[in-house]
Amino acid sequence: MPSIEEALERIKRGADELLIEAELIEKLKTGRPLRVKAGFDPTAPDLHLGHTVLINKLREFQDLGHEVIFLIGDFTGMIGDPTGKSATRKPLTRDEVIDNARTYESQIFKILDPERTLVMFNSSWMGQMDAAGLIALAAKYTVARMLERDDFAKRYHGGQPIAIHEFLYPLIQGYDSVALRADVELGGTDQKFNLLVGRELQKHYGQEPQVVLTMPILEGLDGVQKMSKSLGNYIGICEPPGEMFGKLMSISDALMWRYIELLSFRPIEAVRRWRREVEQGRNPRDIKVEFALEIVARFHGEAAARHALEEFEARFRHGALPEEMPEVTLTAPAAGLPIAQLLKQAGLVASTSEALRQIAGGGVRLDGQKVSDKALTLAPGSQVVAQVGKRRFARVTLTLADA
Repeated sequence: MPSIEEALERIKRGADELLIEAELIEKLKTGRPLRVKAGFDPTAPDLHLGHTVLINKLREFQDLGHEVIFLIGDFTGMIGDPTGKSATRKPLTRDEVIDNARTYESQIFKILDPERTLVMFNSSWMGQMDAAGLIALAAKYTVARMLERDDFAKRYHGGQPIAIHEFLYPLIQGYDSVALRADVELGGTDQKFNLLVGRELQKHYGQEPQVVLTMPILEGLDGVQKMSKSLGNYIGICEPPGEMFGKLMSISDALMWRYIELLSFRPIEAVRRWRREVEQGRNPRDIKVEFALEIVARFHGEAAARHALEEFEARFRHGALPEEMPEVTLTAPAAGLPIAQLLKQAGLVASTSEALRQIAGGGVRLDGQKVSDKALTLAPGSQVVAQVGKRRFARVTLTLADA
């Protein structure tokens, strides 16, 4: 078993904030397995690497011998978490919640140990709570405290509506910690208010308050905005191995360290050694290959990861692409640069009309992958090898245009 100091270093790796560290030390001193909880609203059926930041940290706690509770917020999902929203979010239907929850369960065990994971649904207790119980719960928190939340405060002062049911969301999330007697709760930085509500409610119910550990929101491939399927800057954990490998290799050298810190399971000292080697002249690309192999293997297996590397090397090192090609840096708005504009500005086509014709005819590739979507946009921060036909190539880097 690791010492408390070693356990703390692993727990804090990549974390944004630990509240309160002294309390966690006291809990660790008891020697008992801690009950570590993280809640997930089943709002989208497919997980991407951004979602796995919390799941990875749960796995870290498992490896340290603690009990992990993967809480699916099927009840809260029907309310809709207003966190970070400037307007009331549309709640999900019961059928949508159930369908999405099923896919979550099948995906999380690519990371978590199923033998040491308790999957719970908060409808188990909230579905049994009657109106009197909900009123009693609501009586334990004030409107003034709710309005301390940034998003609520901005909407209130901006004259935007806040529905009463939105106040229930943080209360119910907090009550989940009471129902589960959680010792530790994990969440993104945007969840800090809700996690602290859990601490306060546990005190009201005579429980020792949970420790709160917040994790950063992972940036997408552009290195600017958070990873999001709607922004197209994501890496889905169910994507084909070759596509996942290629996307990981496309991230910038600076962003690589951020991804390694939040997504890699390699020991801290191994990552420190990598950094020293790069400082001493090792090519960051070599580190990126090892990292990409680790991530692809996690979701698809070692054999698939090695095959993805071989395919990547064949495209980029063994004649499928030229060793030398023009290096082009373009600016793109936050919403991204359309593929036709990218090809024109990179000098690969004479006009956007030609670009669209080439796409329709199957003559356009990005990083060796054929492009068929004429509406494709590439986000700022993207680095791609663009190809038109058999002989026109350019290595294109997109930077964010000045606002």
